[in-house]
Amino acid sequence: MSTLVVSDLHLGSRARADLLRGAAVREALIAALRDGIERLVLLGDALELRQGPPREALAAARGFLAAAGAALGPDGEIVLVPGNHDHALVAPWLERRHRDGTPPPLGLAETATWAPSDAVDALAEAAAPARLTLAYPGVWLRDDVYATHGHYLDRHITVPTIERLSAGAMGRIVGALPETGAVPDDYERALAPIYAWSSALAQHADDRTTGTHGVSVRAWRTLSGNGHRPLRRRALVALFPLTVAAVNRAGLGPVRADVSGAELSRAGVLAMGEAVERLGLAAHGARHVLFGHTHRVGPRPSDREREWTTASGVRLHNSGCWVYERQFLDGVGPYESPYWPGTAIRVEADGPPRALRLLERLGAAELKRALG
Repeated sequence: MSTLVVSDLHLGSRARADLLRGAAVREALIAALRDGIERLVLLGDALELRQGPPREALAAARGFLAAAGAALGPDGEIVLVPGNHDHALVAPWLERRHRDGTPPPLGLAETATWAPSDAVDALAEAAAPARLTLAYPGVWLRDDVYATHGHYLDRHITVPTIERLSAGAMGRIVGALPETGAVPDDYERALAPIYAWSSALAQHADDRTTGTHGVSVRAWRTLSGNGHRPLRRRALVALFPLTVAAVNRAGLGPVRADVSGAELSRAGVLAMGEAVERLGLAAHGARHVLFGHTHRVGPRPSDREREWTTASGVRLHNSGCWVYERQFLDGVGPYESPYWPGTAIRVEADGPPRALRLLERLGAAELKRALG
């Protein structure tokens, strides 16, 4: 079976960063589906459910899903694997598992069901004639290829993001992760309550709210800029290492004060490798693990190969994103930055996963026009 994997579409973003709202970008992805693809995997954060009510993201997703479903046809399949920004899609199923008592442990690749009242039902209707499947926390694409969004890495990353600090705080409540033999439930105990809170907040968002998106971007710009900052910002930068030290003393880390672009790239892949090792994916047969979440494509030719291979020999592959993030992309050409959008990963019946650059013909000006 030929499979195309994309992640981090963030359809319905109130920050208007989701590129698939533009016809030229959408057609580039749909054209790739017509090239012998039988299965499309939306590997997490397909919908942006943390910036506003679900109805907005659902409305934004219907057009794309209808086009994808038509391209795949009645024999095609769309596999939706929720991440942290669209965890609410799988939350009703997770809650139903606990309703009648203690459920069996959550497996690495569960096929979830949904009720007619769940948001996924509307997505399945839009995707027709293709079949829509809801999988969580990941899906096996082959016996040796596993795909998951990658949000579990937030329990290990050393960059002090909002997600990382929240996970650290919840970890103090629910307990530490097992060094080996961890299962998805060990991660969900700390992360699911954070996602539930974020979803509840978005339900009551006013028309100007974009969740923590703007906060995170402004913080990164302040701390990683070129040094031309007002006095107040310089003071914040000077105090940042002391703040990080306090966070670590409080047991919310370990995190580091380095928030450079290079460290963001490095820390994300190392944290994913840690999650892969603790979950024992190699023992389950995985030789390749696909993930998204960090919005950073990899490995690239300039990357350190050893960082993209775990201690047990599992090869990591990041599918990047389909959003335009100006702080990383303004002033660069197509795919010069690892955060350039529009990468998909193609997986065939054999051979290694292969990254495809679907937006290579569109420069920054064309992408910005796609955002409207």
